[in-house]
Amino acid sequence: MTTMRLIAMRQASDIIRSRWVMAYALFFAAATEGLLRFAGGDVRALLSLANAMLFVTPLVTIVFGTVYLYNAREFIELLLAQPVRRRDLFGGLYLGLTATLVAAWLVGVGVPFLLHGSFLTAGASRTLLVLLATGAALTASFTALATLVVVRVDDRLKGLGVAIATWFVLALLYDGVVLLVVSLSGDRNIEPMMLVLMALNPVDLARVLVLLQLDVAALLGYTGAVFTRIFAGPAGAALGALVLSLWIAAPLALAARLFRKKDF
Repeated sequence: MTTMRLIAMRQASDIIRSRWVMAYALFFAAATEGLLRFAGGDVRALLSLANAMLFVTPLVTIVFGTVYLYNAREFIELLLAQPVRRRDLFGGLYLGLTATLVAAWLVGVGVPFLLHGSFLTAGASRTLLVLLATGAALTASFTALATLVVVRVDDRLKGLGVAIATWFVLALLYDGVVLLVVSLSGDRNIEPMMLVLMALNPVDLARVLVLLQLDVAALLGYTGAVFTRIFAGPAGAALGALVLSLWIAAPLALAARLFRKKDF
């Protein structure tokens, strides 16, 4: 087994025993079960789950990831004193943390749907797969952002504040900024600008990718409406998935570069 895989497995076995991760999985399991029983249909349940995912998943991921990596500082320093390459250590830390949080998300949402699988229509099954994949990608993205914060900011309280502020801007404040840009633009063609604004927010991208599977155009927002008008069909979904994958790769690459040069 490679060093990176050993570190990732060690991290995953430690994280999976965390009460916060268990509570995270149980929250989505209880929410999914309740929505499937009382929401009045699988489409409504999926829509409500998508809304919960867009707020809860980024918050839990970036806060838990930031706190956990700060607490693992002594473990990191111990391994750096051994003949372990920094690339393997960094990759193992990220993979172990991300895999555990993704597993908690998939189990929390997937198990109730498996128990109620006979009630799903073909369209709802496809939407569920997109929802699970998008939640996993959003988890990987915000874990990468948490890793970047921890590597960049040495002070724990300041780093946690930066992490929460990042979530607040992307999940809550960003839509208000988009509406402000639209209101100030007047009659000018701002569709290219809207596409850029959507690409600059992984939460917005995830929302559009999920809602594209549902007949709820009114909930797409201005950026989502522009996106679907220009990039309709599978090509639009593929483009959105590509940009969302960049939100995983870019902060992770920057964090890895800083990690290699950081003086512990």
